[in-house]
Amino acid sequence: MRRAQVARAAVPADPGLAELAPDQRLRRLELTVTRRLNGLLHGQYRGLLPGPGSEPAGSREYRPGEDEVRRMDWAVTARTAVPHVRQVDADRELTTWLLVDGSASMEFGTAELDKRELAVAAVAAVGFLTAGVGNRLGAQVLRADGVRRFPARAGRTHLLALLRALLAAPRATAPGSVAGGQPRPPDLADGLDALHRIANRRGLVVVVSDFLDGLPDDAGQQAPWERMLRRLTGRHQVLAIEVADPRELELPDVGLITLMDPETGRCREVCTSDRRLRERYAEAAAAQRDQVHQALRRSGVTHLPLRTDGDWSADIVRHVHAQRRLAAAPAGHRRGGVA
Repeated sequence: MRRAQVARAAVPADPGLAELAPDQRLRRLELTVTRRLNGLLHGQYRGLLPGPGSEPAGSREYRPGEDEVRRMDWAVTARTAVPHVRQVDADRELTTWLLVDGSASMEFGTAELDKRELAVAAVAAVGFLTAGVGNRLGAQVLRADGVRRFPARAGRTHLLALLRALLAAPRATAPGSVAGGQPRPPDLADGLDALHRIANRRGLVVVVSDFLDGLPDDAGQQAPWERMLRRLTGRHQVLAIEVADPRELELPDVGLITLMDPETGRCREVCTSDRRLRERYAEAAAAQRDQVHQALRRSGVTHLPLRTDGDWSADIVRHVHAQRRLAAAPAGHRRGGVA
């Protein structure tokens, strides 16, 4: 009995994702998506944001009792004096564009994954779930040295190259630790603007970020990236994947600590033993997250929050199932749910 107990104690624990080598992490991510996510999310061309086709395919005369008034083609109706409705083709080839935030604030993490590794897991999920015959995936990655672009291409090899590049990217550093004279790193608004210029064909746009970039202190003001995000929703289906860490939402009681803002490099000593301070921190963090959520809601995007201490694959499954139920619901129910 004693030898069996010793043998069991000697068995090493299953390593976490952060402890694996890059190629091992890629394999773990692929297995998680293909076995757990694909096993629960069946059907081709249904995507992360299912819905009707969006490619214009002309117009035809309106059929009373069959066609919806909201599909009326008012331009053709006015020109011909005969009611017409728009026709659309279902999308059979999906182009997905990713914008991945690689700024300094994404290097933070106190759970099994840090925020950057969780972003890579989200990209892997999007990439493997949208893979299909003719489907293409492109990406732009915001880094301290500029924007790295990956053209939209099809195939598993292209996706694995993108994931490998994300895992191997140099860690961002705070401005205070970088020599002077360096150009300003691109922010989220810059990345959204560049994505708007290159994403010409209607498709799926996925933004992976903590959305804290340039967030104003006044909750009544717009975030600098909100206007560009709204422009993208005018043409594409946009999914905003928000990554967060539990220590960004509340402070533990661990005594005197030094906190550093990863975006500015400013430091401050904080005594976490002060209960009132921890309460004020939690209130301010909740208000900040609510500010982000309201900005995303005003932009008209679909919001998927992920946490470094949560089960990201289960969160994605729940999100996709919820979106499919919403898409299958009658139009009146969808409007009521949004309101």
